[in-house]
Amino acid sequence: MWYLYILQCKDGSYYIGVTINIRQRLDRHNSGKGAKYTRSKRPCELVYFEECDNEVKARSREHELKKWRRDAKERLVSGFLSSALSRILRISGQ
Repeated sequence: MWYLYILQCKDGSYYIGVTINIRQRLDRHNSGKGAKYTRSKRPCELVYFEECDNEVKARSREHELKKWRRDAKERLVSGFLSSALSRILRISGQ
């Protein structure tokens, strides 16, 4: 299973990426070993994710969302359930 994820950085900006383990990837971003973009914008918080069948679908969705305007991303994130975030962080952290 692959995941598309959105992080909200300390400065309020969004970072979009893909991974097979969200917990591990979030930890890498927050330790300064993740993407160059997030290194100076820590801490980052997971605010959205989608499950994808494979890497190709995840990267395709990543590419699509990166083209979206900020207000569209905010609507997507604001409608996401915090219970889903808690569940995925527990699952992917095992």
